[in-house]
Amino acid sequence: MGFKKLINSKKALSLVAAFMLIGTNVLMAQGTGADPKAADSTSKADMWLGVGYYVLLVLLACVIVAVVGKILRVYDLSLRMQGKKGMNWNNIIGVICLIFLVVSMYGVYWSFTVQGNMILPESASAHGGKIDFMFWTTTVITMFVFFITQILLWVFLFKYRGSDKRKGYYYPHNNTIEKVWTIIPAIVLTILVVFGFFTWRTVTNTDNLKNDINIDITGHQFAWEIRYPGKDGKLGEVNYQLYTPNNILGVNFKDRNSFDDQKADTLVLPVNREIRINIHAQDVIHSVYMPHFRVQMNAVPGLPTFFKFTPTITTADMRNRLDNPQFEYLLYCNKICGGGHYNMQKVVRVVSEAEYENWIARQKPYLTDQIKKELHLADASQPNKVAENRIALNN
Repeated sequence: MGFKKLINSKKALSLVAAFMLIGTNVLMAQGTGADPKAADSTSKADMWLGVGYYVLLVLLACVIVAVVGKILRVYDLSLRMQGKKGMNWNNIIGVICLIFLVVSMYGVYWSFTVQGNMILPESASAHGGKIDFMFWTTTVITMFVFFITQILLWVFLFKYRGSDKRKGYYYPHNNTIEKVWTIIPAIVLTILVVFGFFTWRTVTNTDNLKNDINIDITGHQFAWEIRYPGKDGKLGEVNYQLYTPNNILGVNFKDRNSFDDQKADTLVLPVNREIRINIHAQDVIHSVYMPHFRVQMNAVPGLPTFFKFTPTITTADMRNRLDNPQFEYLLYCNKICGGGHYNMQKVVRVVSEAEYENWIARQKPYLTDQIKKELHLADASQPNKVAENRIALNN
């Protein structure tokens, strides 16, 4: 009775129709050349209306399936009331299982062909090949298991569907079968875990070389801050207690290595040089993610860490490979860190050694005039003199 009332309710049907009409209008509007500013202001509303549209489509499909099932049920009862043999529901369900198998396999094919280009892009780092080999090994094994189990599942349901000519055999326990389906997956998973462990160990166990480039990357809502070392090649210490509106990284200028540190808006890296990324966070958990370099490491407040890698393909070379003159490597945040998460991007540019040296020579020092006044520094370019004439330094 409740289902009939829902179907016969004019208000419910009107509400469903209104939501579907709104969702349709939203999708059509997304394809038009709307004003970018207007689109930005209504992007969140459009997103939820789009989600609501597809949810209503799913609900509508469920209602249609329920209605068709009721119609078939009524037809079956009418046949039995006439003294005829009713519908063979076992055969119907068996055929539905086969149809579901075919449709799901087509869905997998569609996913590979249409969305297959959404996998990781070409590797541009020395360790990327190891990560990719591990990824594809795991993918091939899991896809093989997926196809075998799904085909056996649905074919089994069709072949051994209910019938008046046979009775299901009660088979509650078999130690051999349980050992097989427990031991084999355990062995495969153990191999994958051990393989992944040694791969990760190879990637992360790196030596600190003299010509390493140390770069600080600090995440906060919602931006990345980049700090390069000066001519001494050493970064000064940081302390969150020293944070000020001018000294947003909390650099400790009691450390003489801090005086020549440099800030940058773009992460520029020399090709074929080992890079050490020192990772920090100031508020919530962020994640340094550079997919082309197969780099991802969480940025956790109070828990600084690092990741070392060697870029192997310059930005110019990658543009030529992709035939895309606008291509840029990007640094993303891979944690949903708040409302402005989508905006946490930085351009990463890989250049030749000569281009890097020319670029780094033109970067501005982190120690600005505002910080000098704030810390009462007489002359930050002369560390000894600073130490003598300093009135107060982050006390």
